[in-house]
Amino acid sequence: MKLGLNIGYLGAGYSSNGLDLAVEADRLGYDVCWVAESHGSDAATMLAWVAAHTARIGVGSSVFQVPARSPAMTAMTAVTLDTLSQGRFRLGLGVSGPQVSEGWHGVRWAKPLGRLREYAEITRKALRREPLTHDGAHWTLPLPGGPGKPLMLSLRPVQERIPLYLAAIGPASLELVGEIADGWLASFFSPDFARELLTHVETGRRRAGAALQDFDVVAMTPIAVGDDVRTCADAVRWYAALYLGGMGSQEHNYYNQLACRMGFAEEAAEVQERYLAKDFSGAAAAVPFDFLDATSLLGPQRRIARRMRDFAAAGVSTLAVSPFGRRGLLDGPAALRVAADALGVVNPDLPIEGR
Repeated sequence: MKLGLNIGYLGAGYSSNGLDLAVEADRLGYDVCWVAESHGSDAATMLAWVAAHTARIGVGSSVFQVPARSPAMTAMTAVTLDTLSQGRFRLGLGVSGPQVSEGWHGVRWAKPLGRLREYAEITRKALRREPLTHDGAHWTLPLPGGPGKPLMLSLRPVQERIPLYLAAIGPASLELVGEIADGWLASFFSPDFARELLTHVETGRRRAGAALQDFDVVAMTPIAVGDDVRTCADAVRWYAALYLGGMGSQEHNYYNQLACRMGFAEEAAEVQERYLAKDFSGAAAAVPFDFLDATSLLGPQRRIARRMRDFAAAGVSTLAVSPFGRRGLLDGPAALRVAADALGVVNPDLPIEGR
């Protein structure tokens, strides 16, 4: 299992700006730095900054929002970032949620999986530098009856094939990920619940005639380092409450639905009810400790090392950590060093009890 870094987006609160973490992760030997976007900072600009200030670490979008860009624009951005980073780019895509898609980008959120499948197909075709044609339910290229003609990407990527990752949570979307992608960007991944989720990914892999061994399972995982586990969990509460309570809509919140499937249905309902009522403190308090502990790395280094072993045993191939700090806990760069030591990235011979 490799270590990655997830710095989210500017203002997410992981660090002073999140970007200093990328430099430290590069120094420590982390494999990849993932960058997100919602309706604030965009991922492409931040990835260009990370690529310019690092030498070895991979740079990946987690995710480029499908409603925000045309597939061809995403191919252009991908090839540009791959060129600027000298072949370090990884393309992560996601459909976003109905609030952002319709409220921010003005794009209907209907049939998200069908749109994602076509989007990935068009983007990959463009990256292969083939004349771009497509006749589908959601895109037609070139548009009929006009002056458009099949164009070809004029810039060649450094990598022969830029890896494609998809963010997914629901069973049908997980099957799609296994079928058409090179990796899965997993949020709120719990080793205890991994088998149910990966079964759907494996179904998609079999459909494509591929094996799970050739697939990158990326667990986006909060990390809070300190002596008291409960204090560490409290540092992650607001983040979890935002996703369980405020992401998507009341009817379409896949993070909340995941928590329900994990056995936290009553608690997840309370978090969402309080969050939608703008009782944000109450929503954070309602997030159960067991959910936070199952989906995060919390506590001192020895406990974190044991939990890392659980993630690896559950099938995670890249553990992408997001440092959360508060008074009494280690700051972001120090948390990255603890994670590196725990997994033996800095010192492969480091003896850790329980590994």
